[in-house]
Amino acid sequence: MCLKLRLSVTLLVAFLVTHASQNTYLIAADESAAVETFDAGLKPFLRDFCFECHAGEDASSERNFDTLTGELSTTDQLIELQEILDQLNRGEMPPREAKQPTDDERRKAAQWLSTVIGEYHRRNRSTGGQTILRRLNAREYENTIRDLLHLNMSMFRPTASFPRDQLIEHRDNDGKTLVMSGYLLSQYLDAAERIVEKAMFPLNQPIVQTWHFEDGFRQQPEIDQVHRNTSRFQYLILYDVPGADKHEGAYAPIHAFADGVPYDGYYDIKFRAAALNRLHPYDDRFLGRDSTEPLRLAVVAGNRNAGPLHKPQPIEPVLAEVTLADGWDNYQVRVWLDAGFTPRFIFPNGLMDARSLWGNLHRRHSDLLPEPANRGIVEVRRNAITNGKLPQIHVDDITISGPHYDAWPRPSQLALLGEDWLRVVSSGELDSATLTRNLRRLASEAYRRPATDDEVARLVKIATQQKDLGRSDLQAFGDSVNALISSPAFAYLDETSAGADGPPGRLSQLALAARLSYFLWASMPDAELTDVAIRNELQTPEQILIQFDRMLKDPKSSAFIEGFLDNWLALRDLGSSPPDRSEFRDYYQYDLGTAMKTETRLFARYLLDNNLSVCNFLDSDFTILNKPLADLYGLNEPFEDAGFHLVKLADRRRGGLLGQASVLTVTANGIDTSPVVRGVWLLNNILGTPPSPPPPDVPPLDPDVRGAESIRDQLAKHRDVSACYDCHRRIDPPGFALENFDPIGRWRERYKRGPVIDASGELPTGQDFRDVRGLKKLLLEQDELFIRNLTSQLLAYAVGRDMEIEDRPAIDTIVEAAVGQAAADGQPAGFRDLLQHVVTSEIFLSE
Repeated sequence: MCLKLRLSVTLLVAFLVTHASQNTYLIAADESAAVETFDAGLKPFLRDFCFECHAGEDASSERNFDTLTGELSTTDQLIELQEILDQLNRGEMPPREAKQPTDDERRKAAQWLSTVIGEYHRRNRSTGGQTILRRLNAREYENTIRDLLHLNMSMFRPTASFPRDQLIEHRDNDGKTLVMSGYLLSQYLDAAERIVEKAMFPLNQPIVQTWHFEDGFRQQPEIDQVHRNTSRFQYLILYDVPGADKHEGAYAPIHAFADGVPYDGYYDIKFRAAALNRLHPYDDRFLGRDSTEPLRLAVVAGNRNAGPLHKPQPIEPVLAEVTLADGWDNYQVRVWLDAGFTPRFIFPNGLMDARSLWGNLHRRHSDLLPEPANRGIVEVRRNAITNGKLPQIHVDDITISGPHYDAWPRPSQLALLGEDWLRVVSSGELDSATLTRNLRRLASEAYRRPATDDEVARLVKIATQQKDLGRSDLQAFGDSVNALISSPAFAYLDETSAGADGPPGRLSQLALAARLSYFLWASMPDAELTDVAIRNELQTPEQILIQFDRMLKDPKSSAFIEGFLDNWLALRDLGSSPPDRSEFRDYYQYDLGTAMKTETRLFARYLLDNNLSVCNFLDSDFTILNKPLADLYGLNEPFEDAGFHLVKLADRRRGGLLGQASVLTVTANGIDTSPVVRGVWLLNNILGTPPSPPPPDVPPLDPDVRGAESIRDQLAKHRDVSACYDCHRRIDPPGFALENFDPIGRWRERYKRGPVIDASGELPTGQDFRDVRGLKKLLLEQDELFIRNLTSQLLAYAVGRDMEIEDRPAIDTIVEAAVGQAAADGQPAGFRDLLQHVVTSEIFLSE
């Protein structure tokens, strides 16, 4: 059990404050007495144990304690005292090699600091920790449009032209950066037009069309010159995986259908396909695939306006995937396609870099191929394709039919006009009462509160004016909807207080419903949550948790897992420093980047659904993997299919986030690793104790040490610089613990250049470890520090702002509640329990 009943200073704060009058080291009733108490109590402690490093002009880490007076009236003073208390709590100060206080001296100093800080918080209830008015970020905007108008967004990106949301500490939902600009406003207006058109048209159900293709299957110039004489373009042929560098046969588009489907809708695709040469005469390791694994075929979307159809495109969701039987067989899939998109076939578990493979095949297996006429790429390719036995997929006899719909009118049309749609479309007329009623309903949903009479009147006026200009009734209605989703009431989250109807500073019921839905769904409240808020039934923790439980069961709650992990762990950055292709080809062949994110998301989801201890983030005896990721980890696990499965870990090197390839890859630069980068990441994201930025006059450590034998020596010399010592003695040890993991998370005993990796280290507390397993044990011993940081991260994500020093009492309350609940239940603090404490906390419920 990771949570222990331990007597920490943090948990003693309430007791000490209650009994302040009984202790001579606690703050007195007025400030002058506090100064006297400081001079008699804390100042001697600082003079004896801190001034050597933290006094005078050359104070270490720019912390100058000889200027402290005992007064506590400003946030800066609060931060200074809180830092001293935190360092004492963690046992990191004074440094191990310095003169150490006795336990009684340390206790008395901590008591004085705890009481002064507690008194400050009681006198100064936070007024600065209010959520800043913010607009929806890009993902929230698209999710809200999806749910408001019931649109399929798999291929539709109305925010594609928006400026990228700026990040603060990896967070994309902080109000300080989510502001409006003239350019963004223009993009909002353009997006609104496209959204309304997609939701509204076509007005009448299109007839089902059928297209059939049985030959003329050209793919790309490089391989067409061979296929012209071999297959005579009678079928499409797939060789490469989409992750290949210079694709040859990675995508099989239907060029005769390059303009794509005419309407949004479901389309049936029937085709004949052959999985050939699964069993081949070559070495599996040479081809990089397992011959016991069936060949798989997938369908992805493509759009000729986004680039060549035989190359990757920015928007290409996987629409369907089938496992092929050896030889020829018939298959059928139903997929959603937006107008203008065309289906393309891919080979997810195919070959890698076929362009290079043609020549390598001749060099490795010349005995199995006739001698080519020459060694040019064209002839080598022709010989390998014609005479080789490489695994490949053939596709022909393709029939596409559609669009098909589950119902008509479509959900988006019903979202606009409800049961009035058919009548209005049939007559072409939209009377004033129907117009007003539907605009009021739609505006109330979009604004996440009842629309006012003035707001509805303005929308009605827009439609009336547009009709006067010659627009049809439906077009004019669309113009009003355009204005509705371009308005500030839609684009900005309402953080309205309850006012006279509730406690001071508390959110209104509707604002609380919106906060809950954007926290758990990254989207608008649904009808049930809105109705509950209107009925004032989000007043108590019990009422809130009923909705909380219901919302977590909804598939939309996957947005919480994805959004929070991207914000907390910076997982959205995975792939921003692409791993070197020559060194890490597996990353591209097996689409490991996607698998890595999926592992971490499924892992967090599993903790949430089963209310498992949050300490599993630090270490666990299980994870959730597919076969390529298990192979990367060196785990010999049987997998019956290509999906993800719960895997028990006998070797705890992989347990928790610090053993997951997503974290290990996002903290590398794509070429090699840096103990400093990973150490800083761990202090920031896991413990919430970021080091100070390096002084401007100290040259940075060369990040291109690249595992050289002198890496420890260089860091040791760096620590010899007095200005660097305090930070690097905290940064370097956890960074070294992760050095056994290469830039994509594989285990290594040596650096590429030869030296054996030394992953041992010593924390500032004097505790030492041999490798990452030992580090994780030590982290579990200070699990409360991790839980506090996780709580802060959850709250910052939930309310869209930084957690400030004034928020510390509320965070302490959540952490102590989680610790107390765990102790009472005899179980570690569960992830779901912690989330429940967050959504019923003072911070979450307040403006």
